[in-house]
Amino acid sequence: MTCATLAREEGNHPISRGSRTPHNARNCQIMSLPRHRECRLAVGVDVGGTWLRAAAVGSDGHRHGTVALRAPRVPELATFLRRLWRRRRWTGCVDALVVASRGVWLPRERRRLTRALGGLAPRVLVIPDVEAAWRATHDGPVGILVLAGTGSIVLGRTARGRWVRAGGLGPLLGDEGSGFWIGRQWLRARASAATQRRLATRGDAVAAIAALAPRVVARARGGDPVAARVIREAQGHLARQAREVTRALGLRGAVPVGGAGSVMGNAWFAAGVSRALAREGVNVRWRTSRVAPVDAAARLAATLAADRGRRGRA
Repeated sequence: MTCATLAREEGNHPISRGSRTPHNARNCQIMSLPRHRECRLAVGVDVGGTWLRAAAVGSDGHRHGTVALRAPRVPELATFLRRLWRRRRWTGCVDALVVASRGVWLPRERRRLTRALGGLAPRVLVIPDVEAAWRATHDGPVGILVLAGTGSIVLGRTARGRWVRAGGLGPLLGDEGSGFWIGRQWLRARASAATQRRLATRGDAVAAIAALAPRVVARARGGDPVAARVIREAQGHLARQAREVTRALGLRGAVPVGGAGSVMGNAWFAAGVSRALAREGVNVRWRTSRVAPVDAAARLAATLAADRGRRGRA
């Protein structure tokens, strides 16, 4: 057992942590989304530590665009989305909403947020953000997701729907192998005391330190011995957490494993995690994400909307 905590929630959605930055997102980017009240929509929302992304799917099954905005704090999310609904003239137009959010650790937290989102759609489902990333990676019922961005978490699921996670405790108690962890280890090894203090006292210290991770990965790949040691340790932490989840779920044979997050999005880094998992005795069948997590949330919302429609016709 690593210093990350292993938690099990049978029959419930898993705990989540970490953030993912959308590709090519700006501080405020809105792509054309339908304003027609006639167009029935299913909306997926992915709320990370830095960005909120939303995707709308029409009743015709086609994606109608995306929204990328700076993410609010979770307690402010309901007010934030109501403003977005008014701006886009979606009120009364959305049949189902799936919100994949950070910070919904427990069933009661998901229930609280679901109640707060009432009125945005007839059907509202709240899931942890890492579950949306899992669904974006795996098209079957079984698999492991290694998420490493600003934070880190490993999430696994069995064919019977049992979820197990490792990590996800944040920068104070966990996040081993994450961008923040990599940046912090690099600063400890190489930065002056003045640089360490300057970054540690910033208001956005966690994000600023995590932003160092791509440079550390690049240095490791280029042969820097200190960077290489930090990256090997990071990959080892993630691999051990994934091994713990695999054993806790009792998975045998070739285990589907995928990666998500800004750090795991680096193919060279992800390949090192896969090799580290093999050294831990896990037979890995590596998977790449099929869609973005926000699209997985939107597809789940479309399924909820279709189910509601079928029941209404019955």
